[in-house]
Amino acid sequence: MKLSRIPNRILLLLTSTFATLPTTPNTPAISSIAPHDITHGQSASAAAPIVRLGYGSYQGYYDSESRLNVFKGIRYAVPPIGKLRWQAPQSPASSKNKTIIPAVLQPPLCPQSGAAQTPEIYGFNSGPGDEDCLFLNVYAPAQAKNLPVLFWIHGGGYGVFGAVYDPSQLMNTNDNGFISVIIQYRLGAFGFLSSEEVKRNGHVNAGLLDQNLALRWVQDHIEKFGGDPKKVTLAGESAGAGAVMLQAMAYGGKRNETLFDNLIAASVYVAKQYNYNDLVPTQHYQAFAKAAGCTGGSNTTSSTIFDCLVSADTAVLQNASGTVSESGEFGTFAFLPVTDGNFVQAAPSKQLLDKAVSGKRLLIGNNANEGVPLTPPTILTANDFLSFVKTTFPSLTATDKSRLLQIYQFDNSNTDLSAPLFDTLGNTGPTALNQSEFATGQKQRAYNLNAEVTFDCPGYWFAEAFSGPGKESWKYQYSVTPAYHGADLTAYFSVNATTPTPDLIYAFQKIWGNFVMHNSPVIPTVEASGNATNATVPRGHGNDLHWPTYSNRSNLQMNLNTTGGTVESVFVTSDYSYDLRLDPGVTNDFRLVDADTWEGGRGARCQFWREVAPRVPE
Repeated sequence: MKLSRIPNRILLLLTSTFATLPTTPNTPAISSIAPHDITHGQSASAAAPIVRLGYGSYQGYYDSESRLNVFKGIRYAVPPIGKLRWQAPQSPASSKNKTIIPAVLQPPLCPQSGAAQTPEIYGFNSGPGDEDCLFLNVYAPAQAKNLPVLFWIHGGGYGVFGAVYDPSQLMNTNDNGFISVIIQYRLGAFGFLSSEEVKRNGHVNAGLLDQNLALRWVQDHIEKFGGDPKKVTLAGESAGAGAVMLQAMAYGGKRNETLFDNLIAASVYVAKQYNYNDLVPTQHYQAFAKAAGCTGGSNTTSSTIFDCLVSADTAVLQNASGTVSESGEFGTFAFLPVTDGNFVQAAPSKQLLDKAVSGKRLLIGNNANEGVPLTPPTILTANDFLSFVKTTFPSLTATDKSRLLQIYQFDNSNTDLSAPLFDTLGNTGPTALNQSEFATGQKQRAYNLNAEVTFDCPGYWFAEAFSGPGKESWKYQYSVTPAYHGADLTAYFSVNATTPTPDLIYAFQKIWGNFVMHNSPVIPTVEASGNATNATVPRGHGNDLHWPTYSNRSNLQMNLNTTGGTVESVFVTSDYSYDLRLDPGVTNDFRLVDADTWEGGRGARCQFWREVAPRVPE
């Protein structure tokens, strides 16, 4: 397979027609202001801040518009190439070399291994990258001192994307009250190749170990940027949120070190988590080796398949990773985290039930239409739905499948393509079981099923794991149209974004910022209203938003939505179109709702998935 080159701006299904993630200007402004513990160069670029890390000195730039010192492409691990492939990442060795390394450009993306059968416009595409990609970006307020830290893990199915997110507006909205660290980690087969042979000779879950090393980098170095290593919020979206969950679960939830207190998980992505040597990851390993020409014969003199892969040319391996990852079922990625018995000791459905997690506080959310776009859009008939269930969950028993069809209200009717499309209210009227703005009938039933098993229910379990003594969690749903998977990204990484509306962006960023800085998403009602007098928000004591913590006894979640304005339709493909709600006249509409009875009893359906999880697995 020939890999297509990733465009400079990665498509992510954002706003009208698939807008791109914001980037920083090519020519950043330079100022003489430098943060705590950062010195200045002594040449023509003397105004640019320099940070000395003991293994290298990096010179970033000051962005006068955001009032932030920005450092891009700081190395946190040595290149995992050759003999270091599929090994635990290593910190750079200390050095007395006084050479100053420019840190003003985006680091190279890691090799990209895309999702199977998805249209190119979705952006989940395989593409060339650089194995030497273990870098991070730091955004630090000028003259920062002892500030909290937001540590961001990007999504992309553990196969695509990188440190392309710009947190400057999120930080500005919160008066530059924290520092942001945006990381990259090994993806696809480079980060998540798994088999008995890989574990015997190296490490499975290498990408998770990269993230963990980057967290330890923060403990060692963030004070030099003005950050407080004791006030770290670990955050991510989609696979990044799944990684947040796995970092909280690491080593059975019993760490020897405190790397974070707070966690933010947006749209937790929990794909099927197999044991490291199960049939499926082993088959992917064998297919990868075959595509790389490492299955023996005259093409290799290596003693083992693993030795051959370690010494193979990177272009060959990148093509092999992309080929295998794109060969599965629609919307799936081949190389994913596995249960390895050490870093990842159990499936989320089991370990979260035991509340075996690190950290103190969790802010967790899901989107209203998580099943779009990673669910096959061609499920229109009753037989299509039954085939989807059979193919996606081959290990479910006959009894399991009978229960599934009952709780998902399966019937023998086919999808009526002329039926009106509209979002549900969540707690009255039609439910997501067969109605959304994307689909009705069997098509929507499949969307909702995939959303719940992959995103929504793991989020419920994660929220429950952070209830009880010494733990707190707050839960929300992002329902702002179109609310497909990934649509919330422009609410927090919203530099130059036009949707959603400024009031919603402001409120959402205040919620996140308050959690990072003050350990709670509860903000003043005036901020939740976006400063609009006619917004609807639940009011608590005093002038604050009423948003209680989540627990089995009080399983309340905040439904974040908007109303009013004008509606504009957006056509993406023949299978996907949606609406945007546009100003003037849009106001925030927040409601506190019962998560258990939400969408026709989502809590009960999540309990079903927990019970059958060993046969899914998850």
